[in-house]
Amino acid sequence: MTDFSSDPRDAQALHSEELFPIREVSRVTGINPVTLRAWERRYGLIQPTRTESGHRLYSRADIDDVRTALMWIERGVAVSKVGKILARSHGAHGDNPEQGGARAEWLEWQVQIRRAVAAFDEPQLERIYGQVFSSYPLVSAFQEVLMPVWQTLLGRQEGYGHTSEWLFLDSFLRARALQRLQLTRGHGHAWVVVVAAMPGPTRELEVLVAGLMLAGPQVDVHVLALGQPLNELSLVCEKIQPQALALFSHRPLNSEQPRQLLKLGMTLECPLMLMGEASELAQEALIGTQIACLGGEGRLMQRRLLQYLEGHLDT
Repeated sequence: MTDFSSDPRDAQALHSEELFPIREVSRVTGINPVTLRAWERRYGLIQPTRTESGHRLYSRADIDDVRTALMWIERGVAVSKVGKILARSHGAHGDNPEQGGARAEWLEWQVQIRRAVAAFDEPQLERIYGQVFSSYPLVSAFQEVLMPVWQTLLGRQEGYGHTSEWLFLDSFLRARALQRLQLTRGHGHAWVVVVAAMPGPTRELEVLVAGLMLAGPQVDVHVLALGQPLNELSLVCEKIQPQALALFSHRPLNSEQPRQLLKLGMTLECPLMLMGEASELAQEALIGTQIACLGGEGRLMQRRLLQYLEGHLDT
């Protein structure tokens, strides 16, 4: 038996440590229990705790890992490689007690957002959105609260009503991300950065949020429309005259794309950068080139961009 039972010891563990049975994890992530068990047995992706009677219990951190694993798999990363990515992420955040303490709060906000989306209640969603941004900086608001809900709904579109829910949230967030980008424009920034998506199945919201991660008091970001041809980016940059061109992708580069990037870099008058998780996965392939890898985490991307523009970071 693998479902959570009525054993009082199991119930006590669930209540005292905020642990969740596999059926609840399946409900909130959209991953069926059979898949969750396979990830554990075959790949060691998620290692839940066990009650005295042997039932699996998942922490909030485990739920985050399930969502992250699903995101990577949907982006084309082999399941066997996802474990290394999760381990690297844990290493990056493991010594940050503030983030660990905020995790429960982020999940509570996500629950509130899901309820508003399920009710198609835009005024309530607007209120929650405002409260999130009054509580956290932009990077945390998008990266830790809003985008995980968006990603979960994107992965559950096969169920009745899920596509409509995702479209509702996607439309809401795209409008507000674009508004925030426009508000950062035209304030005498030191640098102009053009952001474009790599060819492939990238969503507009992902590119807009990536642009927001780079924008700041010193950086004016221009996000180009989806479908921008790589071979015309040199023309666009010739007109805009940016200090950098940053290409975004959360998916692994295919075998031809590193060569295409090198060719593009030779036609540009400004530095070429790769951002998003694709840059983490492509680092080894780009060693020794003039293409800078900014990473896939919001704070890291902005920090590396500024260091590079200031001349303190090599490719």
